[in-house]
Amino acid sequence: MNGKPTIVLVHGSFADSSGWNDVVRNLHQGGYTVHGISNPLRGVHSDAEYLDAFLDTIESPVVLVGHSYGGAVITNTKHAPDKVKALVYIAGFALDEGESPGVATGLGGENVDLSQVVVVRPFPGAGEGNGDAYLNPEIFPQVFCQDLPEEQGRIMAALQRPSALASLLEPSGPPAWKSAPSWYMIATQDRVIPPSAERVMAARAGAKTVEIDSSHVPMISHPDKVTELILEAAMSASSLVSH
Repeated sequence: MNGKPTIVLVHGSFADSSGWNDVVRNLHQGGYTVHGISNPLRGVHSDAEYLDAFLDTIESPVVLVGHSYGGAVITNTKHAPDKVKALVYIAGFALDEGESPGVATGLGGENVDLSQVVVVRPFPGAGEGNGDAYLNPEIFPQVFCQDLPEEQGRIMAALQRPSALASLLEPSGPPAWKSAPSWYMIATQDRVIPPSAERVMAARAGAKTVEIDSSHVPMISHPDKVTELILEAAMSASSLVSH
């Protein structure tokens, strides 16, 4: 163990861990151990249980980083503050207890009706009213990642991982940000989660907050800035452990 916390990255809906590629490269250069888990995208609580089972295998202190729906998952970890020493939200859902991702999009007075922009496909055992939700590929580049080259956006649309529709409506449990310090990056050009809602969530969590002129995917369009925020949280976590 090198005295540095392990960084665990949690992707969100309509994405996968490859979105963290440049951030991982930066963190490796800083000597950090990094894991990008494959978020099941089945439901807030079951995904958090999956994350916690993964964290059970790590002995060192951890900094959890969640993008978008991944923020809802890290919010529901049971390992804060004993093992998880810091939470970092990248345009993510820092939910309060009883709040769902769908409800949280309206916290700032705006709202995004995802039902109007997703394509739902059935999967075995989904249950009535549920299914795999894909962000419509025709609008994906303009909604999800408008500051990336359009062809890159089309590739991301083609390779996106769907999220169970029910996961966007599932209420959160007690939030980990009440027991562990948090950091938040607000994407001011976000067309998935309104920036106004992100500001409300960041303020409510008491997060150390930065704003960036970015689409919903600053870890791809601004990886160096995202890395800086994660490193700030990691250094704080190291200080907590040393004391």
